[in-house]
Amino acid sequence: MIKSKLEQVGIFNDNLDKVKPSPIHSFDEKVSDIPNILKLTIGEPDFSVPQHIKEAALAAISADDSHYSVSAGKKTLRQAASDFLNDRYGLDFDPAEEIITTVGATEGLYTLLAAILNPDDKVLIPTPAYPVYAEMTRINGGHPVFIDVSEDEFVLTPDHLREIIATEDHIKAIIITNPSNPTGVTYTAEQLKALADVVRETDILIISDEIYSELSYDAPHVSMARILPEQTIVVNGVSKSHAMTGYRIGILAGPAALMKKINMVHGFVIMTPSNPAMAAATEAFKSSESKDDTLWMKEQYKKRRDYLLEKMTKLGFEMATPSGAFYMFAKIPVDLNQNDVEFAYDLVDRQQLAVVPGSGFGPGGAGYVRISYAASLDMLETAMNRLESYCEEKRTVKIL
Repeated sequence: MIKSKLEQVGIFNDNLDKVKPSPIHSFDEKVSDIPNILKLTIGEPDFSVPQHIKEAALAAISADDSHYSVSAGKKTLRQAASDFLNDRYGLDFDPAEEIITTVGATEGLYTLLAAILNPDDKVLIPTPAYPVYAEMTRINGGHPVFIDVSEDEFVLTPDHLREIIATEDHIKAIIITNPSNPTGVTYTAEQLKALADVVRETDILIISDEIYSELSYDAPHVSMARILPEQTIVVNGVSKSHAMTGYRIGILAGPAALMKKINMVHGFVIMTPSNPAMAAATEAFKSSESKDDTLWMKEQYKKRRDYLLEKMTKLGFEMATPSGAFYMFAKIPVDLNQNDVEFAYDLVDRQQLAVVPGSGFGPGGAGYVRISYAASLDMLETAMNRLESYCEEKRTVKIL
């Protein structure tokens, strides 16, 4: 391929040379056109947006709510988000100064990192982790520092964190994902308190990605902002909890002084979020019906989780029981191909079943695959039949 003149003179941001495409979406795109493909790849809820939420968006359109809002988002939405966080998790954020409405959690994360990172600043990322964290850090001139937590049941321990802090300089932030993508693991209050005790002795910012907070199955979700509010910024939204991924509404919540600076960047990046989407998100956050919506969805995900646990365990896969989100991070059995990328493509070739290779989630992910169970139970049953056929084909002795 011939380089354009502009490429030859180096017009692009040098940081882009360090950035890799999303391994999740890259793999998904490569297999999407295969006939009869069954994909358990993307974290896309299969539920429809609840009707009362759709009606709120339609009402905003009918009312010609089509003009600029403020960059932080409509006051009604920020108040609803504040009330939601207080009702669900006991958090106390001032909607006027401590909450920003973002274009999805992803824009929130990008804007946050753009606002805090200087050249050579480091961001600690316990892995396996959502790949976007590292790439956003690199785009903004920072350096991701991976902390492999695969030997600690996929939970960052205070001793491990102290060790990293003692050996690394220029640490600006740490990203904690709770519940986790890709493992589905959640942090208990005791585990968060132990980490907070370490961070409290530093000036490190905790970026607490809690986008899956409403999907905590076995115990109530605990937010890091409840424990260390002065050093925590919460990332949340309606994408996963209310099946509203296409509406692109997230929130950032944190100390006012930090949020003021972050909102400066946010305003220049997006100007304002979409008014109809904000109207829908307001309904999602404040309506009593919405709590029932999320509880029903969570129960369906839990049934799917339990089904996959049973089936995959019988096939020889090992995994931490997901206590949140809708992902299963499964270790490939030793009698199958331990190269997770080769395993995933072979599974596609032989059974037209797509799961994401675990190595794309950073250190500790090699030899695993991530399975999204944001899919119908019927689809998951078909997927497990295909996986069983694959395992039988690759083994000399059938697993009973």
